[in-house]
Amino acid sequence: MSDHGMPAADNPVPFLRFGPRPDRTTYEGWQEFRKTRDLFVPVKKISLAEYRLMSPRKKSLHDLHRAATHVNMQLLETPMSVAVTDLMRSRIQNNAMRFGPGTLDGLMINGGGYQGKTETACRTAAEFEDDWRKLFDQYRSHYVDAMPGTRDLIAPIAYCQTPVKATPIGLCEAILDFYGAPYGKNLRGMIRNVRESIKAHATTVLMIDDITRLKMHREDDQDTLDLIRGLMDLDVTLVLIGVNIPRSGLLREGWHDPRTKQWVYAPLTKGKSYNPDASTQTERRFDLINLGPFDYSTTAGTEAFTEHLIGIENQIRLFHAGPGTLSEGNMPEYLRRRTHGIVGLLRRLIEDGLVKAIDSGLEDLTTDLLDEIPINLGNVPGKDNERDAEAGEIPDVDTAPQPKQKPQQAPKKGRNKVYDDPGTPAAVEA
Repeated sequence: MSDHGMPAADNPVPFLRFGPRPDRTTYEGWQEFRKTRDLFVPVKKISLAEYRLMSPRKKSLHDLHRAATHVNMQLLETPMSVAVTDLMRSRIQNNAMRFGPGTLDGLMINGGGYQGKTETACRTAAEFEDDWRKLFDQYRSHYVDAMPGTRDLIAPIAYCQTPVKATPIGLCEAILDFYGAPYGKNLRGMIRNVRESIKAHATTVLMIDDITRLKMHREDDQDTLDLIRGLMDLDVTLVLIGVNIPRSGLLREGWHDPRTKQWVYAPLTKGKSYNPDASTQTERRFDLINLGPFDYSTTAGTEAFTEHLIGIENQIRLFHAGPGTLSEGNMPEYLRRRTHGIVGLLRRLIEDGLVKAIDSGLEDLTTDLLDEIPINLGNVPGKDNERDAEAGEIPDVDTAPQPKQKPQQAPKKGRNKVYDDPGTPAAVEA
C-alpha cells in the first residue's frame, strides 16, 4: 500500500492552509508568497485497489489531498511565458548590477485576460529575489550597518496593483501600503515618502499590475502616468503589467524605436508633472513583450499545446485517468475550442472538471463531463473579487460547449400525408 505518508489523528493536515492566502501587495504577504510558492507536496499516485484497502478516514484524507493537489497544480512553462521570463530576468538583473548613472530601461508585459501575466512576472521576480538575497547575505556587512533594536526590512521586489479608479494619490497609497509606510499629509508628501521608501528598503524592482486601468481620457489618469514615468528616476526597474497596452493609450505619447525595438517616452519638459527632475532626465525606454494564448494555427503551436496538456495530465490524480487523457483523441481540439488556448481558462475548466469527476465517481475526464462545466468569467477570484472588464481583464470569448447535433430522423408515418405536388390537394389515407 502507498498510504504510509498519511498524518496521524493528532497531527495537522499538511496540505491545508489555515488563514488567508498571501497578499502580495504587502511586504509580509510578498515574502510569504516567495518562501512558500513551491512548498506544496502533491498526493502520491496510488491504484484503485490500494485505495479500496484504506480505512474510511484515510480515504477521506486521500480524497481531500487529491482535491488540494488538483487546485495547486504546478505552473507549467509555455513558449510564451519562457520568452517573458527570459527578458524580464535579464532586464532586472542587468539593471540591478549597473553602476553608472542614468535612467534604467523598464519593461511592459502585455497580454489578454487570464494569460498568466501576473503569475509569470511574480514568479520570475521571486526567483530573482531568492538569488539576490543569497548574494546580499554573503556580503551583508559591506552594505548595511545593523542598528540595535531595529528590524532590517530589505525589499528587493515591491509589487502593487493600480487602483480601479487610478489617481496619483491612489497609486502612491498602493506603493506605500506595500512597505507599511505613512501616507503623508498631501500628494507632495506622499511622493516624497514613496521615493524614501524605495531607497530605504533597497528596492530593485517595482512592479505595477493592472496598469491599463488607466483610461487616459481622465485628467487624473494622465497625471498618474506622469508619476509612474517619474518613478523611473529612482534607480529602480519599473515593470508594468496590463491588458492590451498598445491600444490602451499608455503609449500614445511615446514612439517605437526600430533600432532598439523599444517604446520611448520623451522627458516631461512642460505642463503639470509630479516628477521634479523630469526636464533633466534622459528619455524613458520600455521593452514591450506579449504573453498570448497558444497559437493553434501552426504545427509548432499545436505541438506546444499538446505538450502543455501532457504536463497537466501528469498531475491529475484520478483512478481511471492516465496518459493521453487530455492529449489524445479529440480532447486537445475540444479543450482548445472551449478555452481558445488561454492558459487561465484551460486551468479553470480542468480544475472544475476534476472536482466533478471525483464527486460523480467517474474518476476520469471526458468531453461529456466537461460539457457540463460552464466557464463563468464574471465570477473569478481576485483581489476583492474585482476584475475591470473595461480594461480587458475579462476576455471576450465564447467558452460554451458546442451543442451536440441531433441525428436526423426519418419522417414518421401518419394518417395525414401531403403530396409533393403543391397543386394536388391533400389526400387522407384510409
